[in-house]
Amino acid sequence: MKISKRVMQIQPSATLELSAKAKQMKSEGIDVINLGVGEPDFNTPKNIKEAAIKAIEEGKSDFYTPATGINKLKKAVCTRIAADFGVNYEQNQVAVTVGGKFSLYVLAQTLLDEGDEVLIPLPYWVSYGEQVKLAGGVPVFVTPEDGLKVTVEELENARTDKSRIVIINSPQNPSGLIYTRDELEAIGNWAVEHDIVIITDDMYGKLVYNGEHFVSLIELSDEIRKQTILVSGLSKAYSMTGWRVGYTVAPAEVIKKMGALIGHATSNLAAVSQYAALEALTGPQEVVEKMRVAFEERLNKVYPELIALPGVTLKNKPQGAFYLFPNVKETVKLTGFASTDEFVAALLDEAHVAVVIGSAFGMPDHIRMSYATDLASLEEAIKRMKAFIEKRM
Repeated sequence: MKISKRVMQIQPSATLELSAKAKQMKSEGIDVINLGVGEPDFNTPKNIKEAAIKAIEEGKSDFYTPATGINKLKKAVCTRIAADFGVNYEQNQVAVTVGGKFSLYVLAQTLLDEGDEVLIPLPYWVSYGEQVKLAGGVPVFVTPEDGLKVTVEELENARTDKSRIVIINSPQNPSGLIYTRDELEAIGNWAVEHDIVIITDDMYGKLVYNGEHFVSLIELSDEIRKQTILVSGLSKAYSMTGWRVGYTVAPAEVIKKMGALIGHATSNLAAVSQYAALEALTGPQEVVEKMRVAFEERLNKVYPELIALPGVTLKNKPQGAFYLFPNVKETVKLTGFASTDEFVAALLDEAHVAVVIGSAFGMPDHIRMSYATDLASLEEAIKRMKAFIEKRM
């Protein structure tokens, strides 16, 4: 059976692929510690689940909803943004989608024509480039010369007359680094000057640690905000990965066209998930802080243990999200492997620790490790990695 050229060029999600292998090994009775998946280990808060059950019992979840979501939920998104950033949006500027990933996919389909270029700073989340290609666009990966955050000068060097969009992710997946206000203002003003749309992926904005402060592009100036499309969701901060709730905040005409596409793709996000999300955004927010504090504790405990491993370097301690993105180039050499990919494969097969290869994020000398799991498992994983490395040195 013939497969389309469009799909043939797409690479599988490395994170989902690795997670599937780790789960398969677990099902076979192997004690695998999976640090590959970007998923909180907390259950969805009780009040959110109870709101979903109530919606089911009252028959609210039995029918289609508008393609871009129920009005109460879109209003709640606007209210939460106003509370967090002091910025006001209208309901017709919001689309609720099947996860933040689908928001990004629909945006690519809505905004890009064949050959349009999207500037994607390295390291990048695994799906950015593939979604651009599926829309007929061209991903242009921009490599920072110093550190893991791109500068305006580097973006300008990559810009052509076909550049249409730049994607900024902060806190960053996979590094956990945060773009400062000054850095974001410089990027925002540059985008305004050259009429380049900014897609800001703020999925991890509520997960920031050790006194660091998250700034969103939408709160910087009217000019930058008009040039910016916000993508976020409830998966990470509210531990709702299985509910698949994402949202886009954009100009009304963009949302209208997104709605037309969503209507032909998924019809709408499952109604029960929408009522759960409504409770998440409007209900008590203390649970978000409770989970944030737990992630912070894990980061502060595991970070020094990780950088003490032979050959491992991680110059900048993560400031947000829940990932570590160390450089293991020297570790790979010390252990006699030809590549990071071989190192990661052997780590899973022999030490039963699953991490993600850095090439999935555009940086093959790195690995990504999630600390969105319990502290005991994290410390055991570090011990296994240490033994694995020392055995091969």
